[in-house]
Amino acid sequence: MDLEKLQIALGEFIHVGGALVIVIGVVSILTGFMREYIPQEKLQRLLAKHEKRGPLLGALFGTLTPFCSASVVPITMGMATMGVSLGTVMSFLISAPLCNFIVLAMVYTVFGFKITALYLVITLCAAVCGGWIISKTPWRNEIKRGDELEGKKAAPCCPAAPPCCAESEPETDCGRSPCDGSSGEKETEPNRPRDAMRFAMALFKKIIPYVLLGALISGVSAAYLSPGIVEKYVGGDSLLSIVIAAVIGVPVYLRIEMAVPLLKVLIVKGMGIGPAIALIIGGTGASLPEIALVSSVLKPKAVIAFVGIVLATAILGGILIQSIV
Repeated sequence: MDLEKLQIALGEFIHVGGALVIVIGVVSILTGFMREYIPQEKLQRLLAKHEKRGPLLGALFGTLTPFCSASVVPITMGMATMGVSLGTVMSFLISAPLCNFIVLAMVYTVFGFKITALYLVITLCAAVCGGWIISKTPWRNEIKRGDELEGKKAAPCCPAAPPCCAESEPETDCGRSPCDGSSGEKETEPNRPRDAMRFAMALFKKIIPYVLLGALISGVSAAYLSPGIVEKYVGGDSLLSIVIAAVIGVPVYLRIEMAVPLLKVLIVKGMGIGPAIALIIGGTGASLPEIALVSSVLKPKAVIAFVGIVLATAILGGILIQSIV
C-alpha cells in the first residue's frame, strides 16, 4: 500500500474533519438557544397574519430551521392547518433545507465567505421568488388542508425527541414537547439554557457522524480518486456539466455534511465550482426522501413546482457562481 497516499488521506481527514467539528459545535449551540428563545409556534402565527409578505417571511423562517426533512414537514403541516398560503409554505420548504445555519456553516468552512454569501443570496432569493410566483398561478391552492392532512404526519427524526411525544402531541416542532424528556410530566420551571445545551448536544451528536464520514470520504478521494474521471463528467464550466450535477443530486441524496467535504476534493481534482454548487442545491433541496415527505403536505402539482424550482435554482445558481467566481 502506498504510504504517501495514506498520509495524504489522513492529512485531509484531520484538516477537514477538525475544522468542521469546531464549526458544527458552535452552530449547534447557537441553534439550541435560537430554538429555545424563538418559539416556532409564534412564528407560524405571524406567517398566517402577514400574507402579503408571506414568501419573504416564510423564506426567513426557513433559515431558522436546521432540522431534518421529517422535522420540517410537521412544521409545514402546522402552517397548512393555520391557513398559511401555499406561497409562504413553498418559500419555507425551499429555504429550510438550503439556507439554514448548518448548511451555510458547512459551505463557509469549505468554500469561504464569498461563495457562501453568493450561495445564500441565490438560494434565499429563489425561495422568496418561488413562493411568490406560485402564489400568482392557478396552482396556489395545491396544498392539503383539513381532512386531507389526517393520517399524513411524518415520523419524527429530530435529535433527542422526547419519548412522550405521541401522535396526539402538537406537530409544529418534532423536537419539542410540552412534556419532559424523561418522566413525561410537565416542567413547572423550564430551564431554557439547560434545554438549549441539551438540544445542541443532541444535534451535534446527530450531525458529527456524517461530518466525519464526509471527511473520511474526502480524504480517500484526495489520495486515490483519478482527476480524469472527475474532469470527464463534471469538469470545467460548461452548462451541460452543471445540469448533470443538478439532476444527479436528486437521486444520489448526499447529505450536506458528507457532500461539502467531498466536493472540496472533487474541485481540486477538476470539478467546476458551478457543478459543485448545483450538486449541493439539487441534492439538498429536492432529494427523493425530501420529495416523498413534501408530498404529505402538497398536492401533486405543487410537488412538481417544488422540484422544478429547486432544480432551476441549482442550475442557475451553478451558472451564476461559476461566472462570478
